[in-house]
Amino acid sequence: MSKRIMQFIDLTEHRCPLVLVKVKMAIKQLAVGQQLQFAIYDRLSREDVPKYLQQLGHHVQIISNTIDKFEFIVTKSSK
Repeated sequence: MSKRIMQFIDLTEHRCPLVLVKVKMAIKQLAVGQQLQFAIYDRLSREDVPKYLQQLGHHVQIISNTIDKFEFIVTKSSK
């Protein structure tokens, strides 16, 4: 089993579609089983990014969802 290495990426200053592009680029660099934690602000990204990642088979765990910030962890799948 690969070691999980968690990084935190703050995307609260960015808006859709740049948020999705940056998330996709970051996840592409991960090995299967590794995790990334993201923080986003953009309303559309809050809905679209987790749905997109789940459709690809990645595990998404929501940590917090407040007015100021939406934080979640993604675990890369083998799909």
